[in-house]
Amino acid sequence: MQDWEGCGAIVTGGASGLGAATAQRLAEDGLKVILFDMNAELAEEHAGAIGGGFAKVDVSDPVSVTAGLDAAVAAFGVPRVLVNCAGIGGAAKTVSRGQAHDPALFERVIRVNLMGSFNCASQVAARMAAADAVGPDGARGVIVNTASVAAFDGQVGQLAYAASKGGIVSMTLPMARDLADKGIRVCTVAPGLFLTPLLHELPEDVQVSLGEQVPFPSRLGDPAEYAALVSHITQNRMLNGEVIRLDGAIRMAPR
Repeated sequence: MQDWEGCGAIVTGGASGLGAATAQRLAEDGLKVILFDMNAELAEEHAGAIGGGFAKVDVSDPVSVTAGLDAAVAAFGVPRVLVNCAGIGGAAKTVSRGQAHDPALFERVIRVNLMGSFNCASQVAARMAAADAVGPDGARGVIVNTASVAAFDGQVGQLAYAASKGGIVSMTLPMARDLADKGIRVCTVAPGLFLTPLLHELPEDVQVSLGEQVPFPSRLGDPAEYAALVSHITQNRMLNGEVIRLDGAIRMAPR
């Protein structure tokens, strides 16, 4: 198993939800965590709570990512772990009431979810590749991307979201192959229904109803369970190029 204690880590979307839980878990694992997020107030509060740092970064903007990465390196050295959790939704059908899907909405979801993951992964990988190996097998780092079961079971109105997450799934293996000779592993987690801030806003009976759709355990996922899987991926050196569904065996219905 790989021990990254004392190394730097970046978690995008680290101020809340899956990202916040992951940042906390990595900090507990002994990593020095920098949060990339647009919500400065929430991110600074969480960073302070876990003994980490914060950079206001728009992951869809390569220049913003570079500035955030420079700040992360200055604070904690070259990051050895990157977890991409930043993302947005966007519900719209291909055609609704006679109107075509808004291309601007589609483009924005792709830009944040897919391009954002690419921007961070490619730039962080370049820094990792230029750094010395720090572990067995010549390891230099680990990248964990976040997809969704929507990549496989996209529902009505999830056209843009499913496409963005499907892109993340599809780039996992070639990215892992690209970076294999540099000692950098790449995996993707595809979560099902998790109790993120978006679902927290729904009435409790709706939350329960959604959880009952999960075969077992019949409940919404806890972000700490996602974070635990990410922690394991960072440590298990044979996990590479893989997309792991974390969903309680759910297969989403059309609606």
